[in-house]
Amino acid sequence: MTRASVRNTRHAAHLDALEHAYADILASHGYDAVLLYSGQAHTFFADDQQASFAPFGHFLHWVPQPGIQHSWLRIRPGDAPLLRFHAPKDFWHLAPEPPTAAWTHRFAIEPTPETGPPATGGGRVALLGEVEPSLARELGAELNPPALLAALDELRLRKSAYEIDRLRDANRLALAGHRAARDAFEAGGAELDIQLAYLAASRQRESDVPYQNIVGLNAHGGVLHYQHYDLEPPARQLSLLVDAGRRDAGYCADITRTWAGRDADPRFAALIEAVTQLQQSLIDAIAPGVAFPDLHRRMHEQLGELLVDQGLVCCSAAAAVERGMTRAFCPHGLGHSLGLQVHDVGGRRDAKGRYLPPPRQDPALRLTRTLETGMVVTVEPGLYGIPMLLEPLRDTSAGRDIAWDAVASLYEHGGIRIEDNVAVTETGADNLTRET
Repeated sequence: MTRASVRNTRHAAHLDALEHAYADILASHGYDAVLLYSGQAHTFFADDQQASFAPFGHFLHWVPQPGIQHSWLRIRPGDAPLLRFHAPKDFWHLAPEPPTAAWTHRFAIEPTPETGPPATGGGRVALLGEVEPSLARELGAELNPPALLAALDELRLRKSAYEIDRLRDANRLALAGHRAARDAFEAGGAELDIQLAYLAASRQRESDVPYQNIVGLNAHGGVLHYQHYDLEPPARQLSLLVDAGRRDAGYCADITRTWAGRDADPRFAALIEAVTQLQQSLIDAIAPGVAFPDLHRRMHEQLGELLVDQGLVCCSAAAAVERGMTRAFCPHGLGHSLGLQVHDVGGRRDAKGRYLPPPRQDPALRLTRTLETGMVVTVEPGLYGIPMLLEPLRDTSAGRDIAWDAVASLYEHGGIRIEDNVAVTETGADNLTRET
């Protein structure tokens, strides 16, 4: 079979599974049908310009058209899914064309210049998406019922073979951007130059990225969500951290790499290699039945060993964890669920929709589930020199065991994060980032 025919076959199986799952979920919650709204871009206050558009994930789960606004999908078990496709007559903008790909043959497609929903078809109906409550009242539908949303979130947590293919392709495209970013860095580019090189190589415009790319030179790599692009390169080229992704049919890649520059302290390159090895050992431990918070704790245990081995602390690895040193060097969680959203749904709830809080000492951990086959997660340990977190330790007992001269060098270099996207398989892990 050709690659395209394999993709079509897997997509058909994905839609088959969605139809059966939605029929079961709607029946178990007492609904006859559900209307899913794709969403629309928001206009800035007192302006006529709009923010970038992001479609509703549950709509996109069915319809691989991430750019369409004001469109609706009606799911009524027993009937073909009805896609009410917004196709306005417009000379200001290029009007969207109704899709014609193979998957469309199993949908009833209704192109329309109108933005309103299709008829519900009667019975008890749920309306999901960002819509006005008045519309739900007008239709006699229930707006965003929490129990139904939780059940559909749970459905998205495990990815089909088709979805894994899309995530793998998103990684392949993103990696081309990361290679170009490294080349631009080594050529002496500024942060903006590196960002533009990334976008060109990954073949996307800035409004299409799944999240704002982080391109941090030197100390900027220690700002976890650094949000700017300097126009001029720094005088010294110490380090680059790039956290940047790509979408494929709505599915997100989320990859981070760190490189040492020509003026870097030799210890920094050794730290990058150590964090990379730590990350790969954590990926090797992924398997069904492994609790992600346990992997997060293992990250801190291994960070403690790394800090000792690299001469950043002079106590035991266990003490570095117990006394809070590892969390000062890495304040974020090990990773999160990944899919149609970068921080995908269902990461902090169990299979019945009950809240699963993060550990008290790790409130930033976004994934608290036990791993299952079909889940896709990021694995992104980090090691940063963030003065705001480390300096308060200086006058404590923990501070007496920190090698402050080495830490001062880490401040200049910002920090390290190595992030891959990993699918949980029946026997372990499939690294979607390293194998593309």
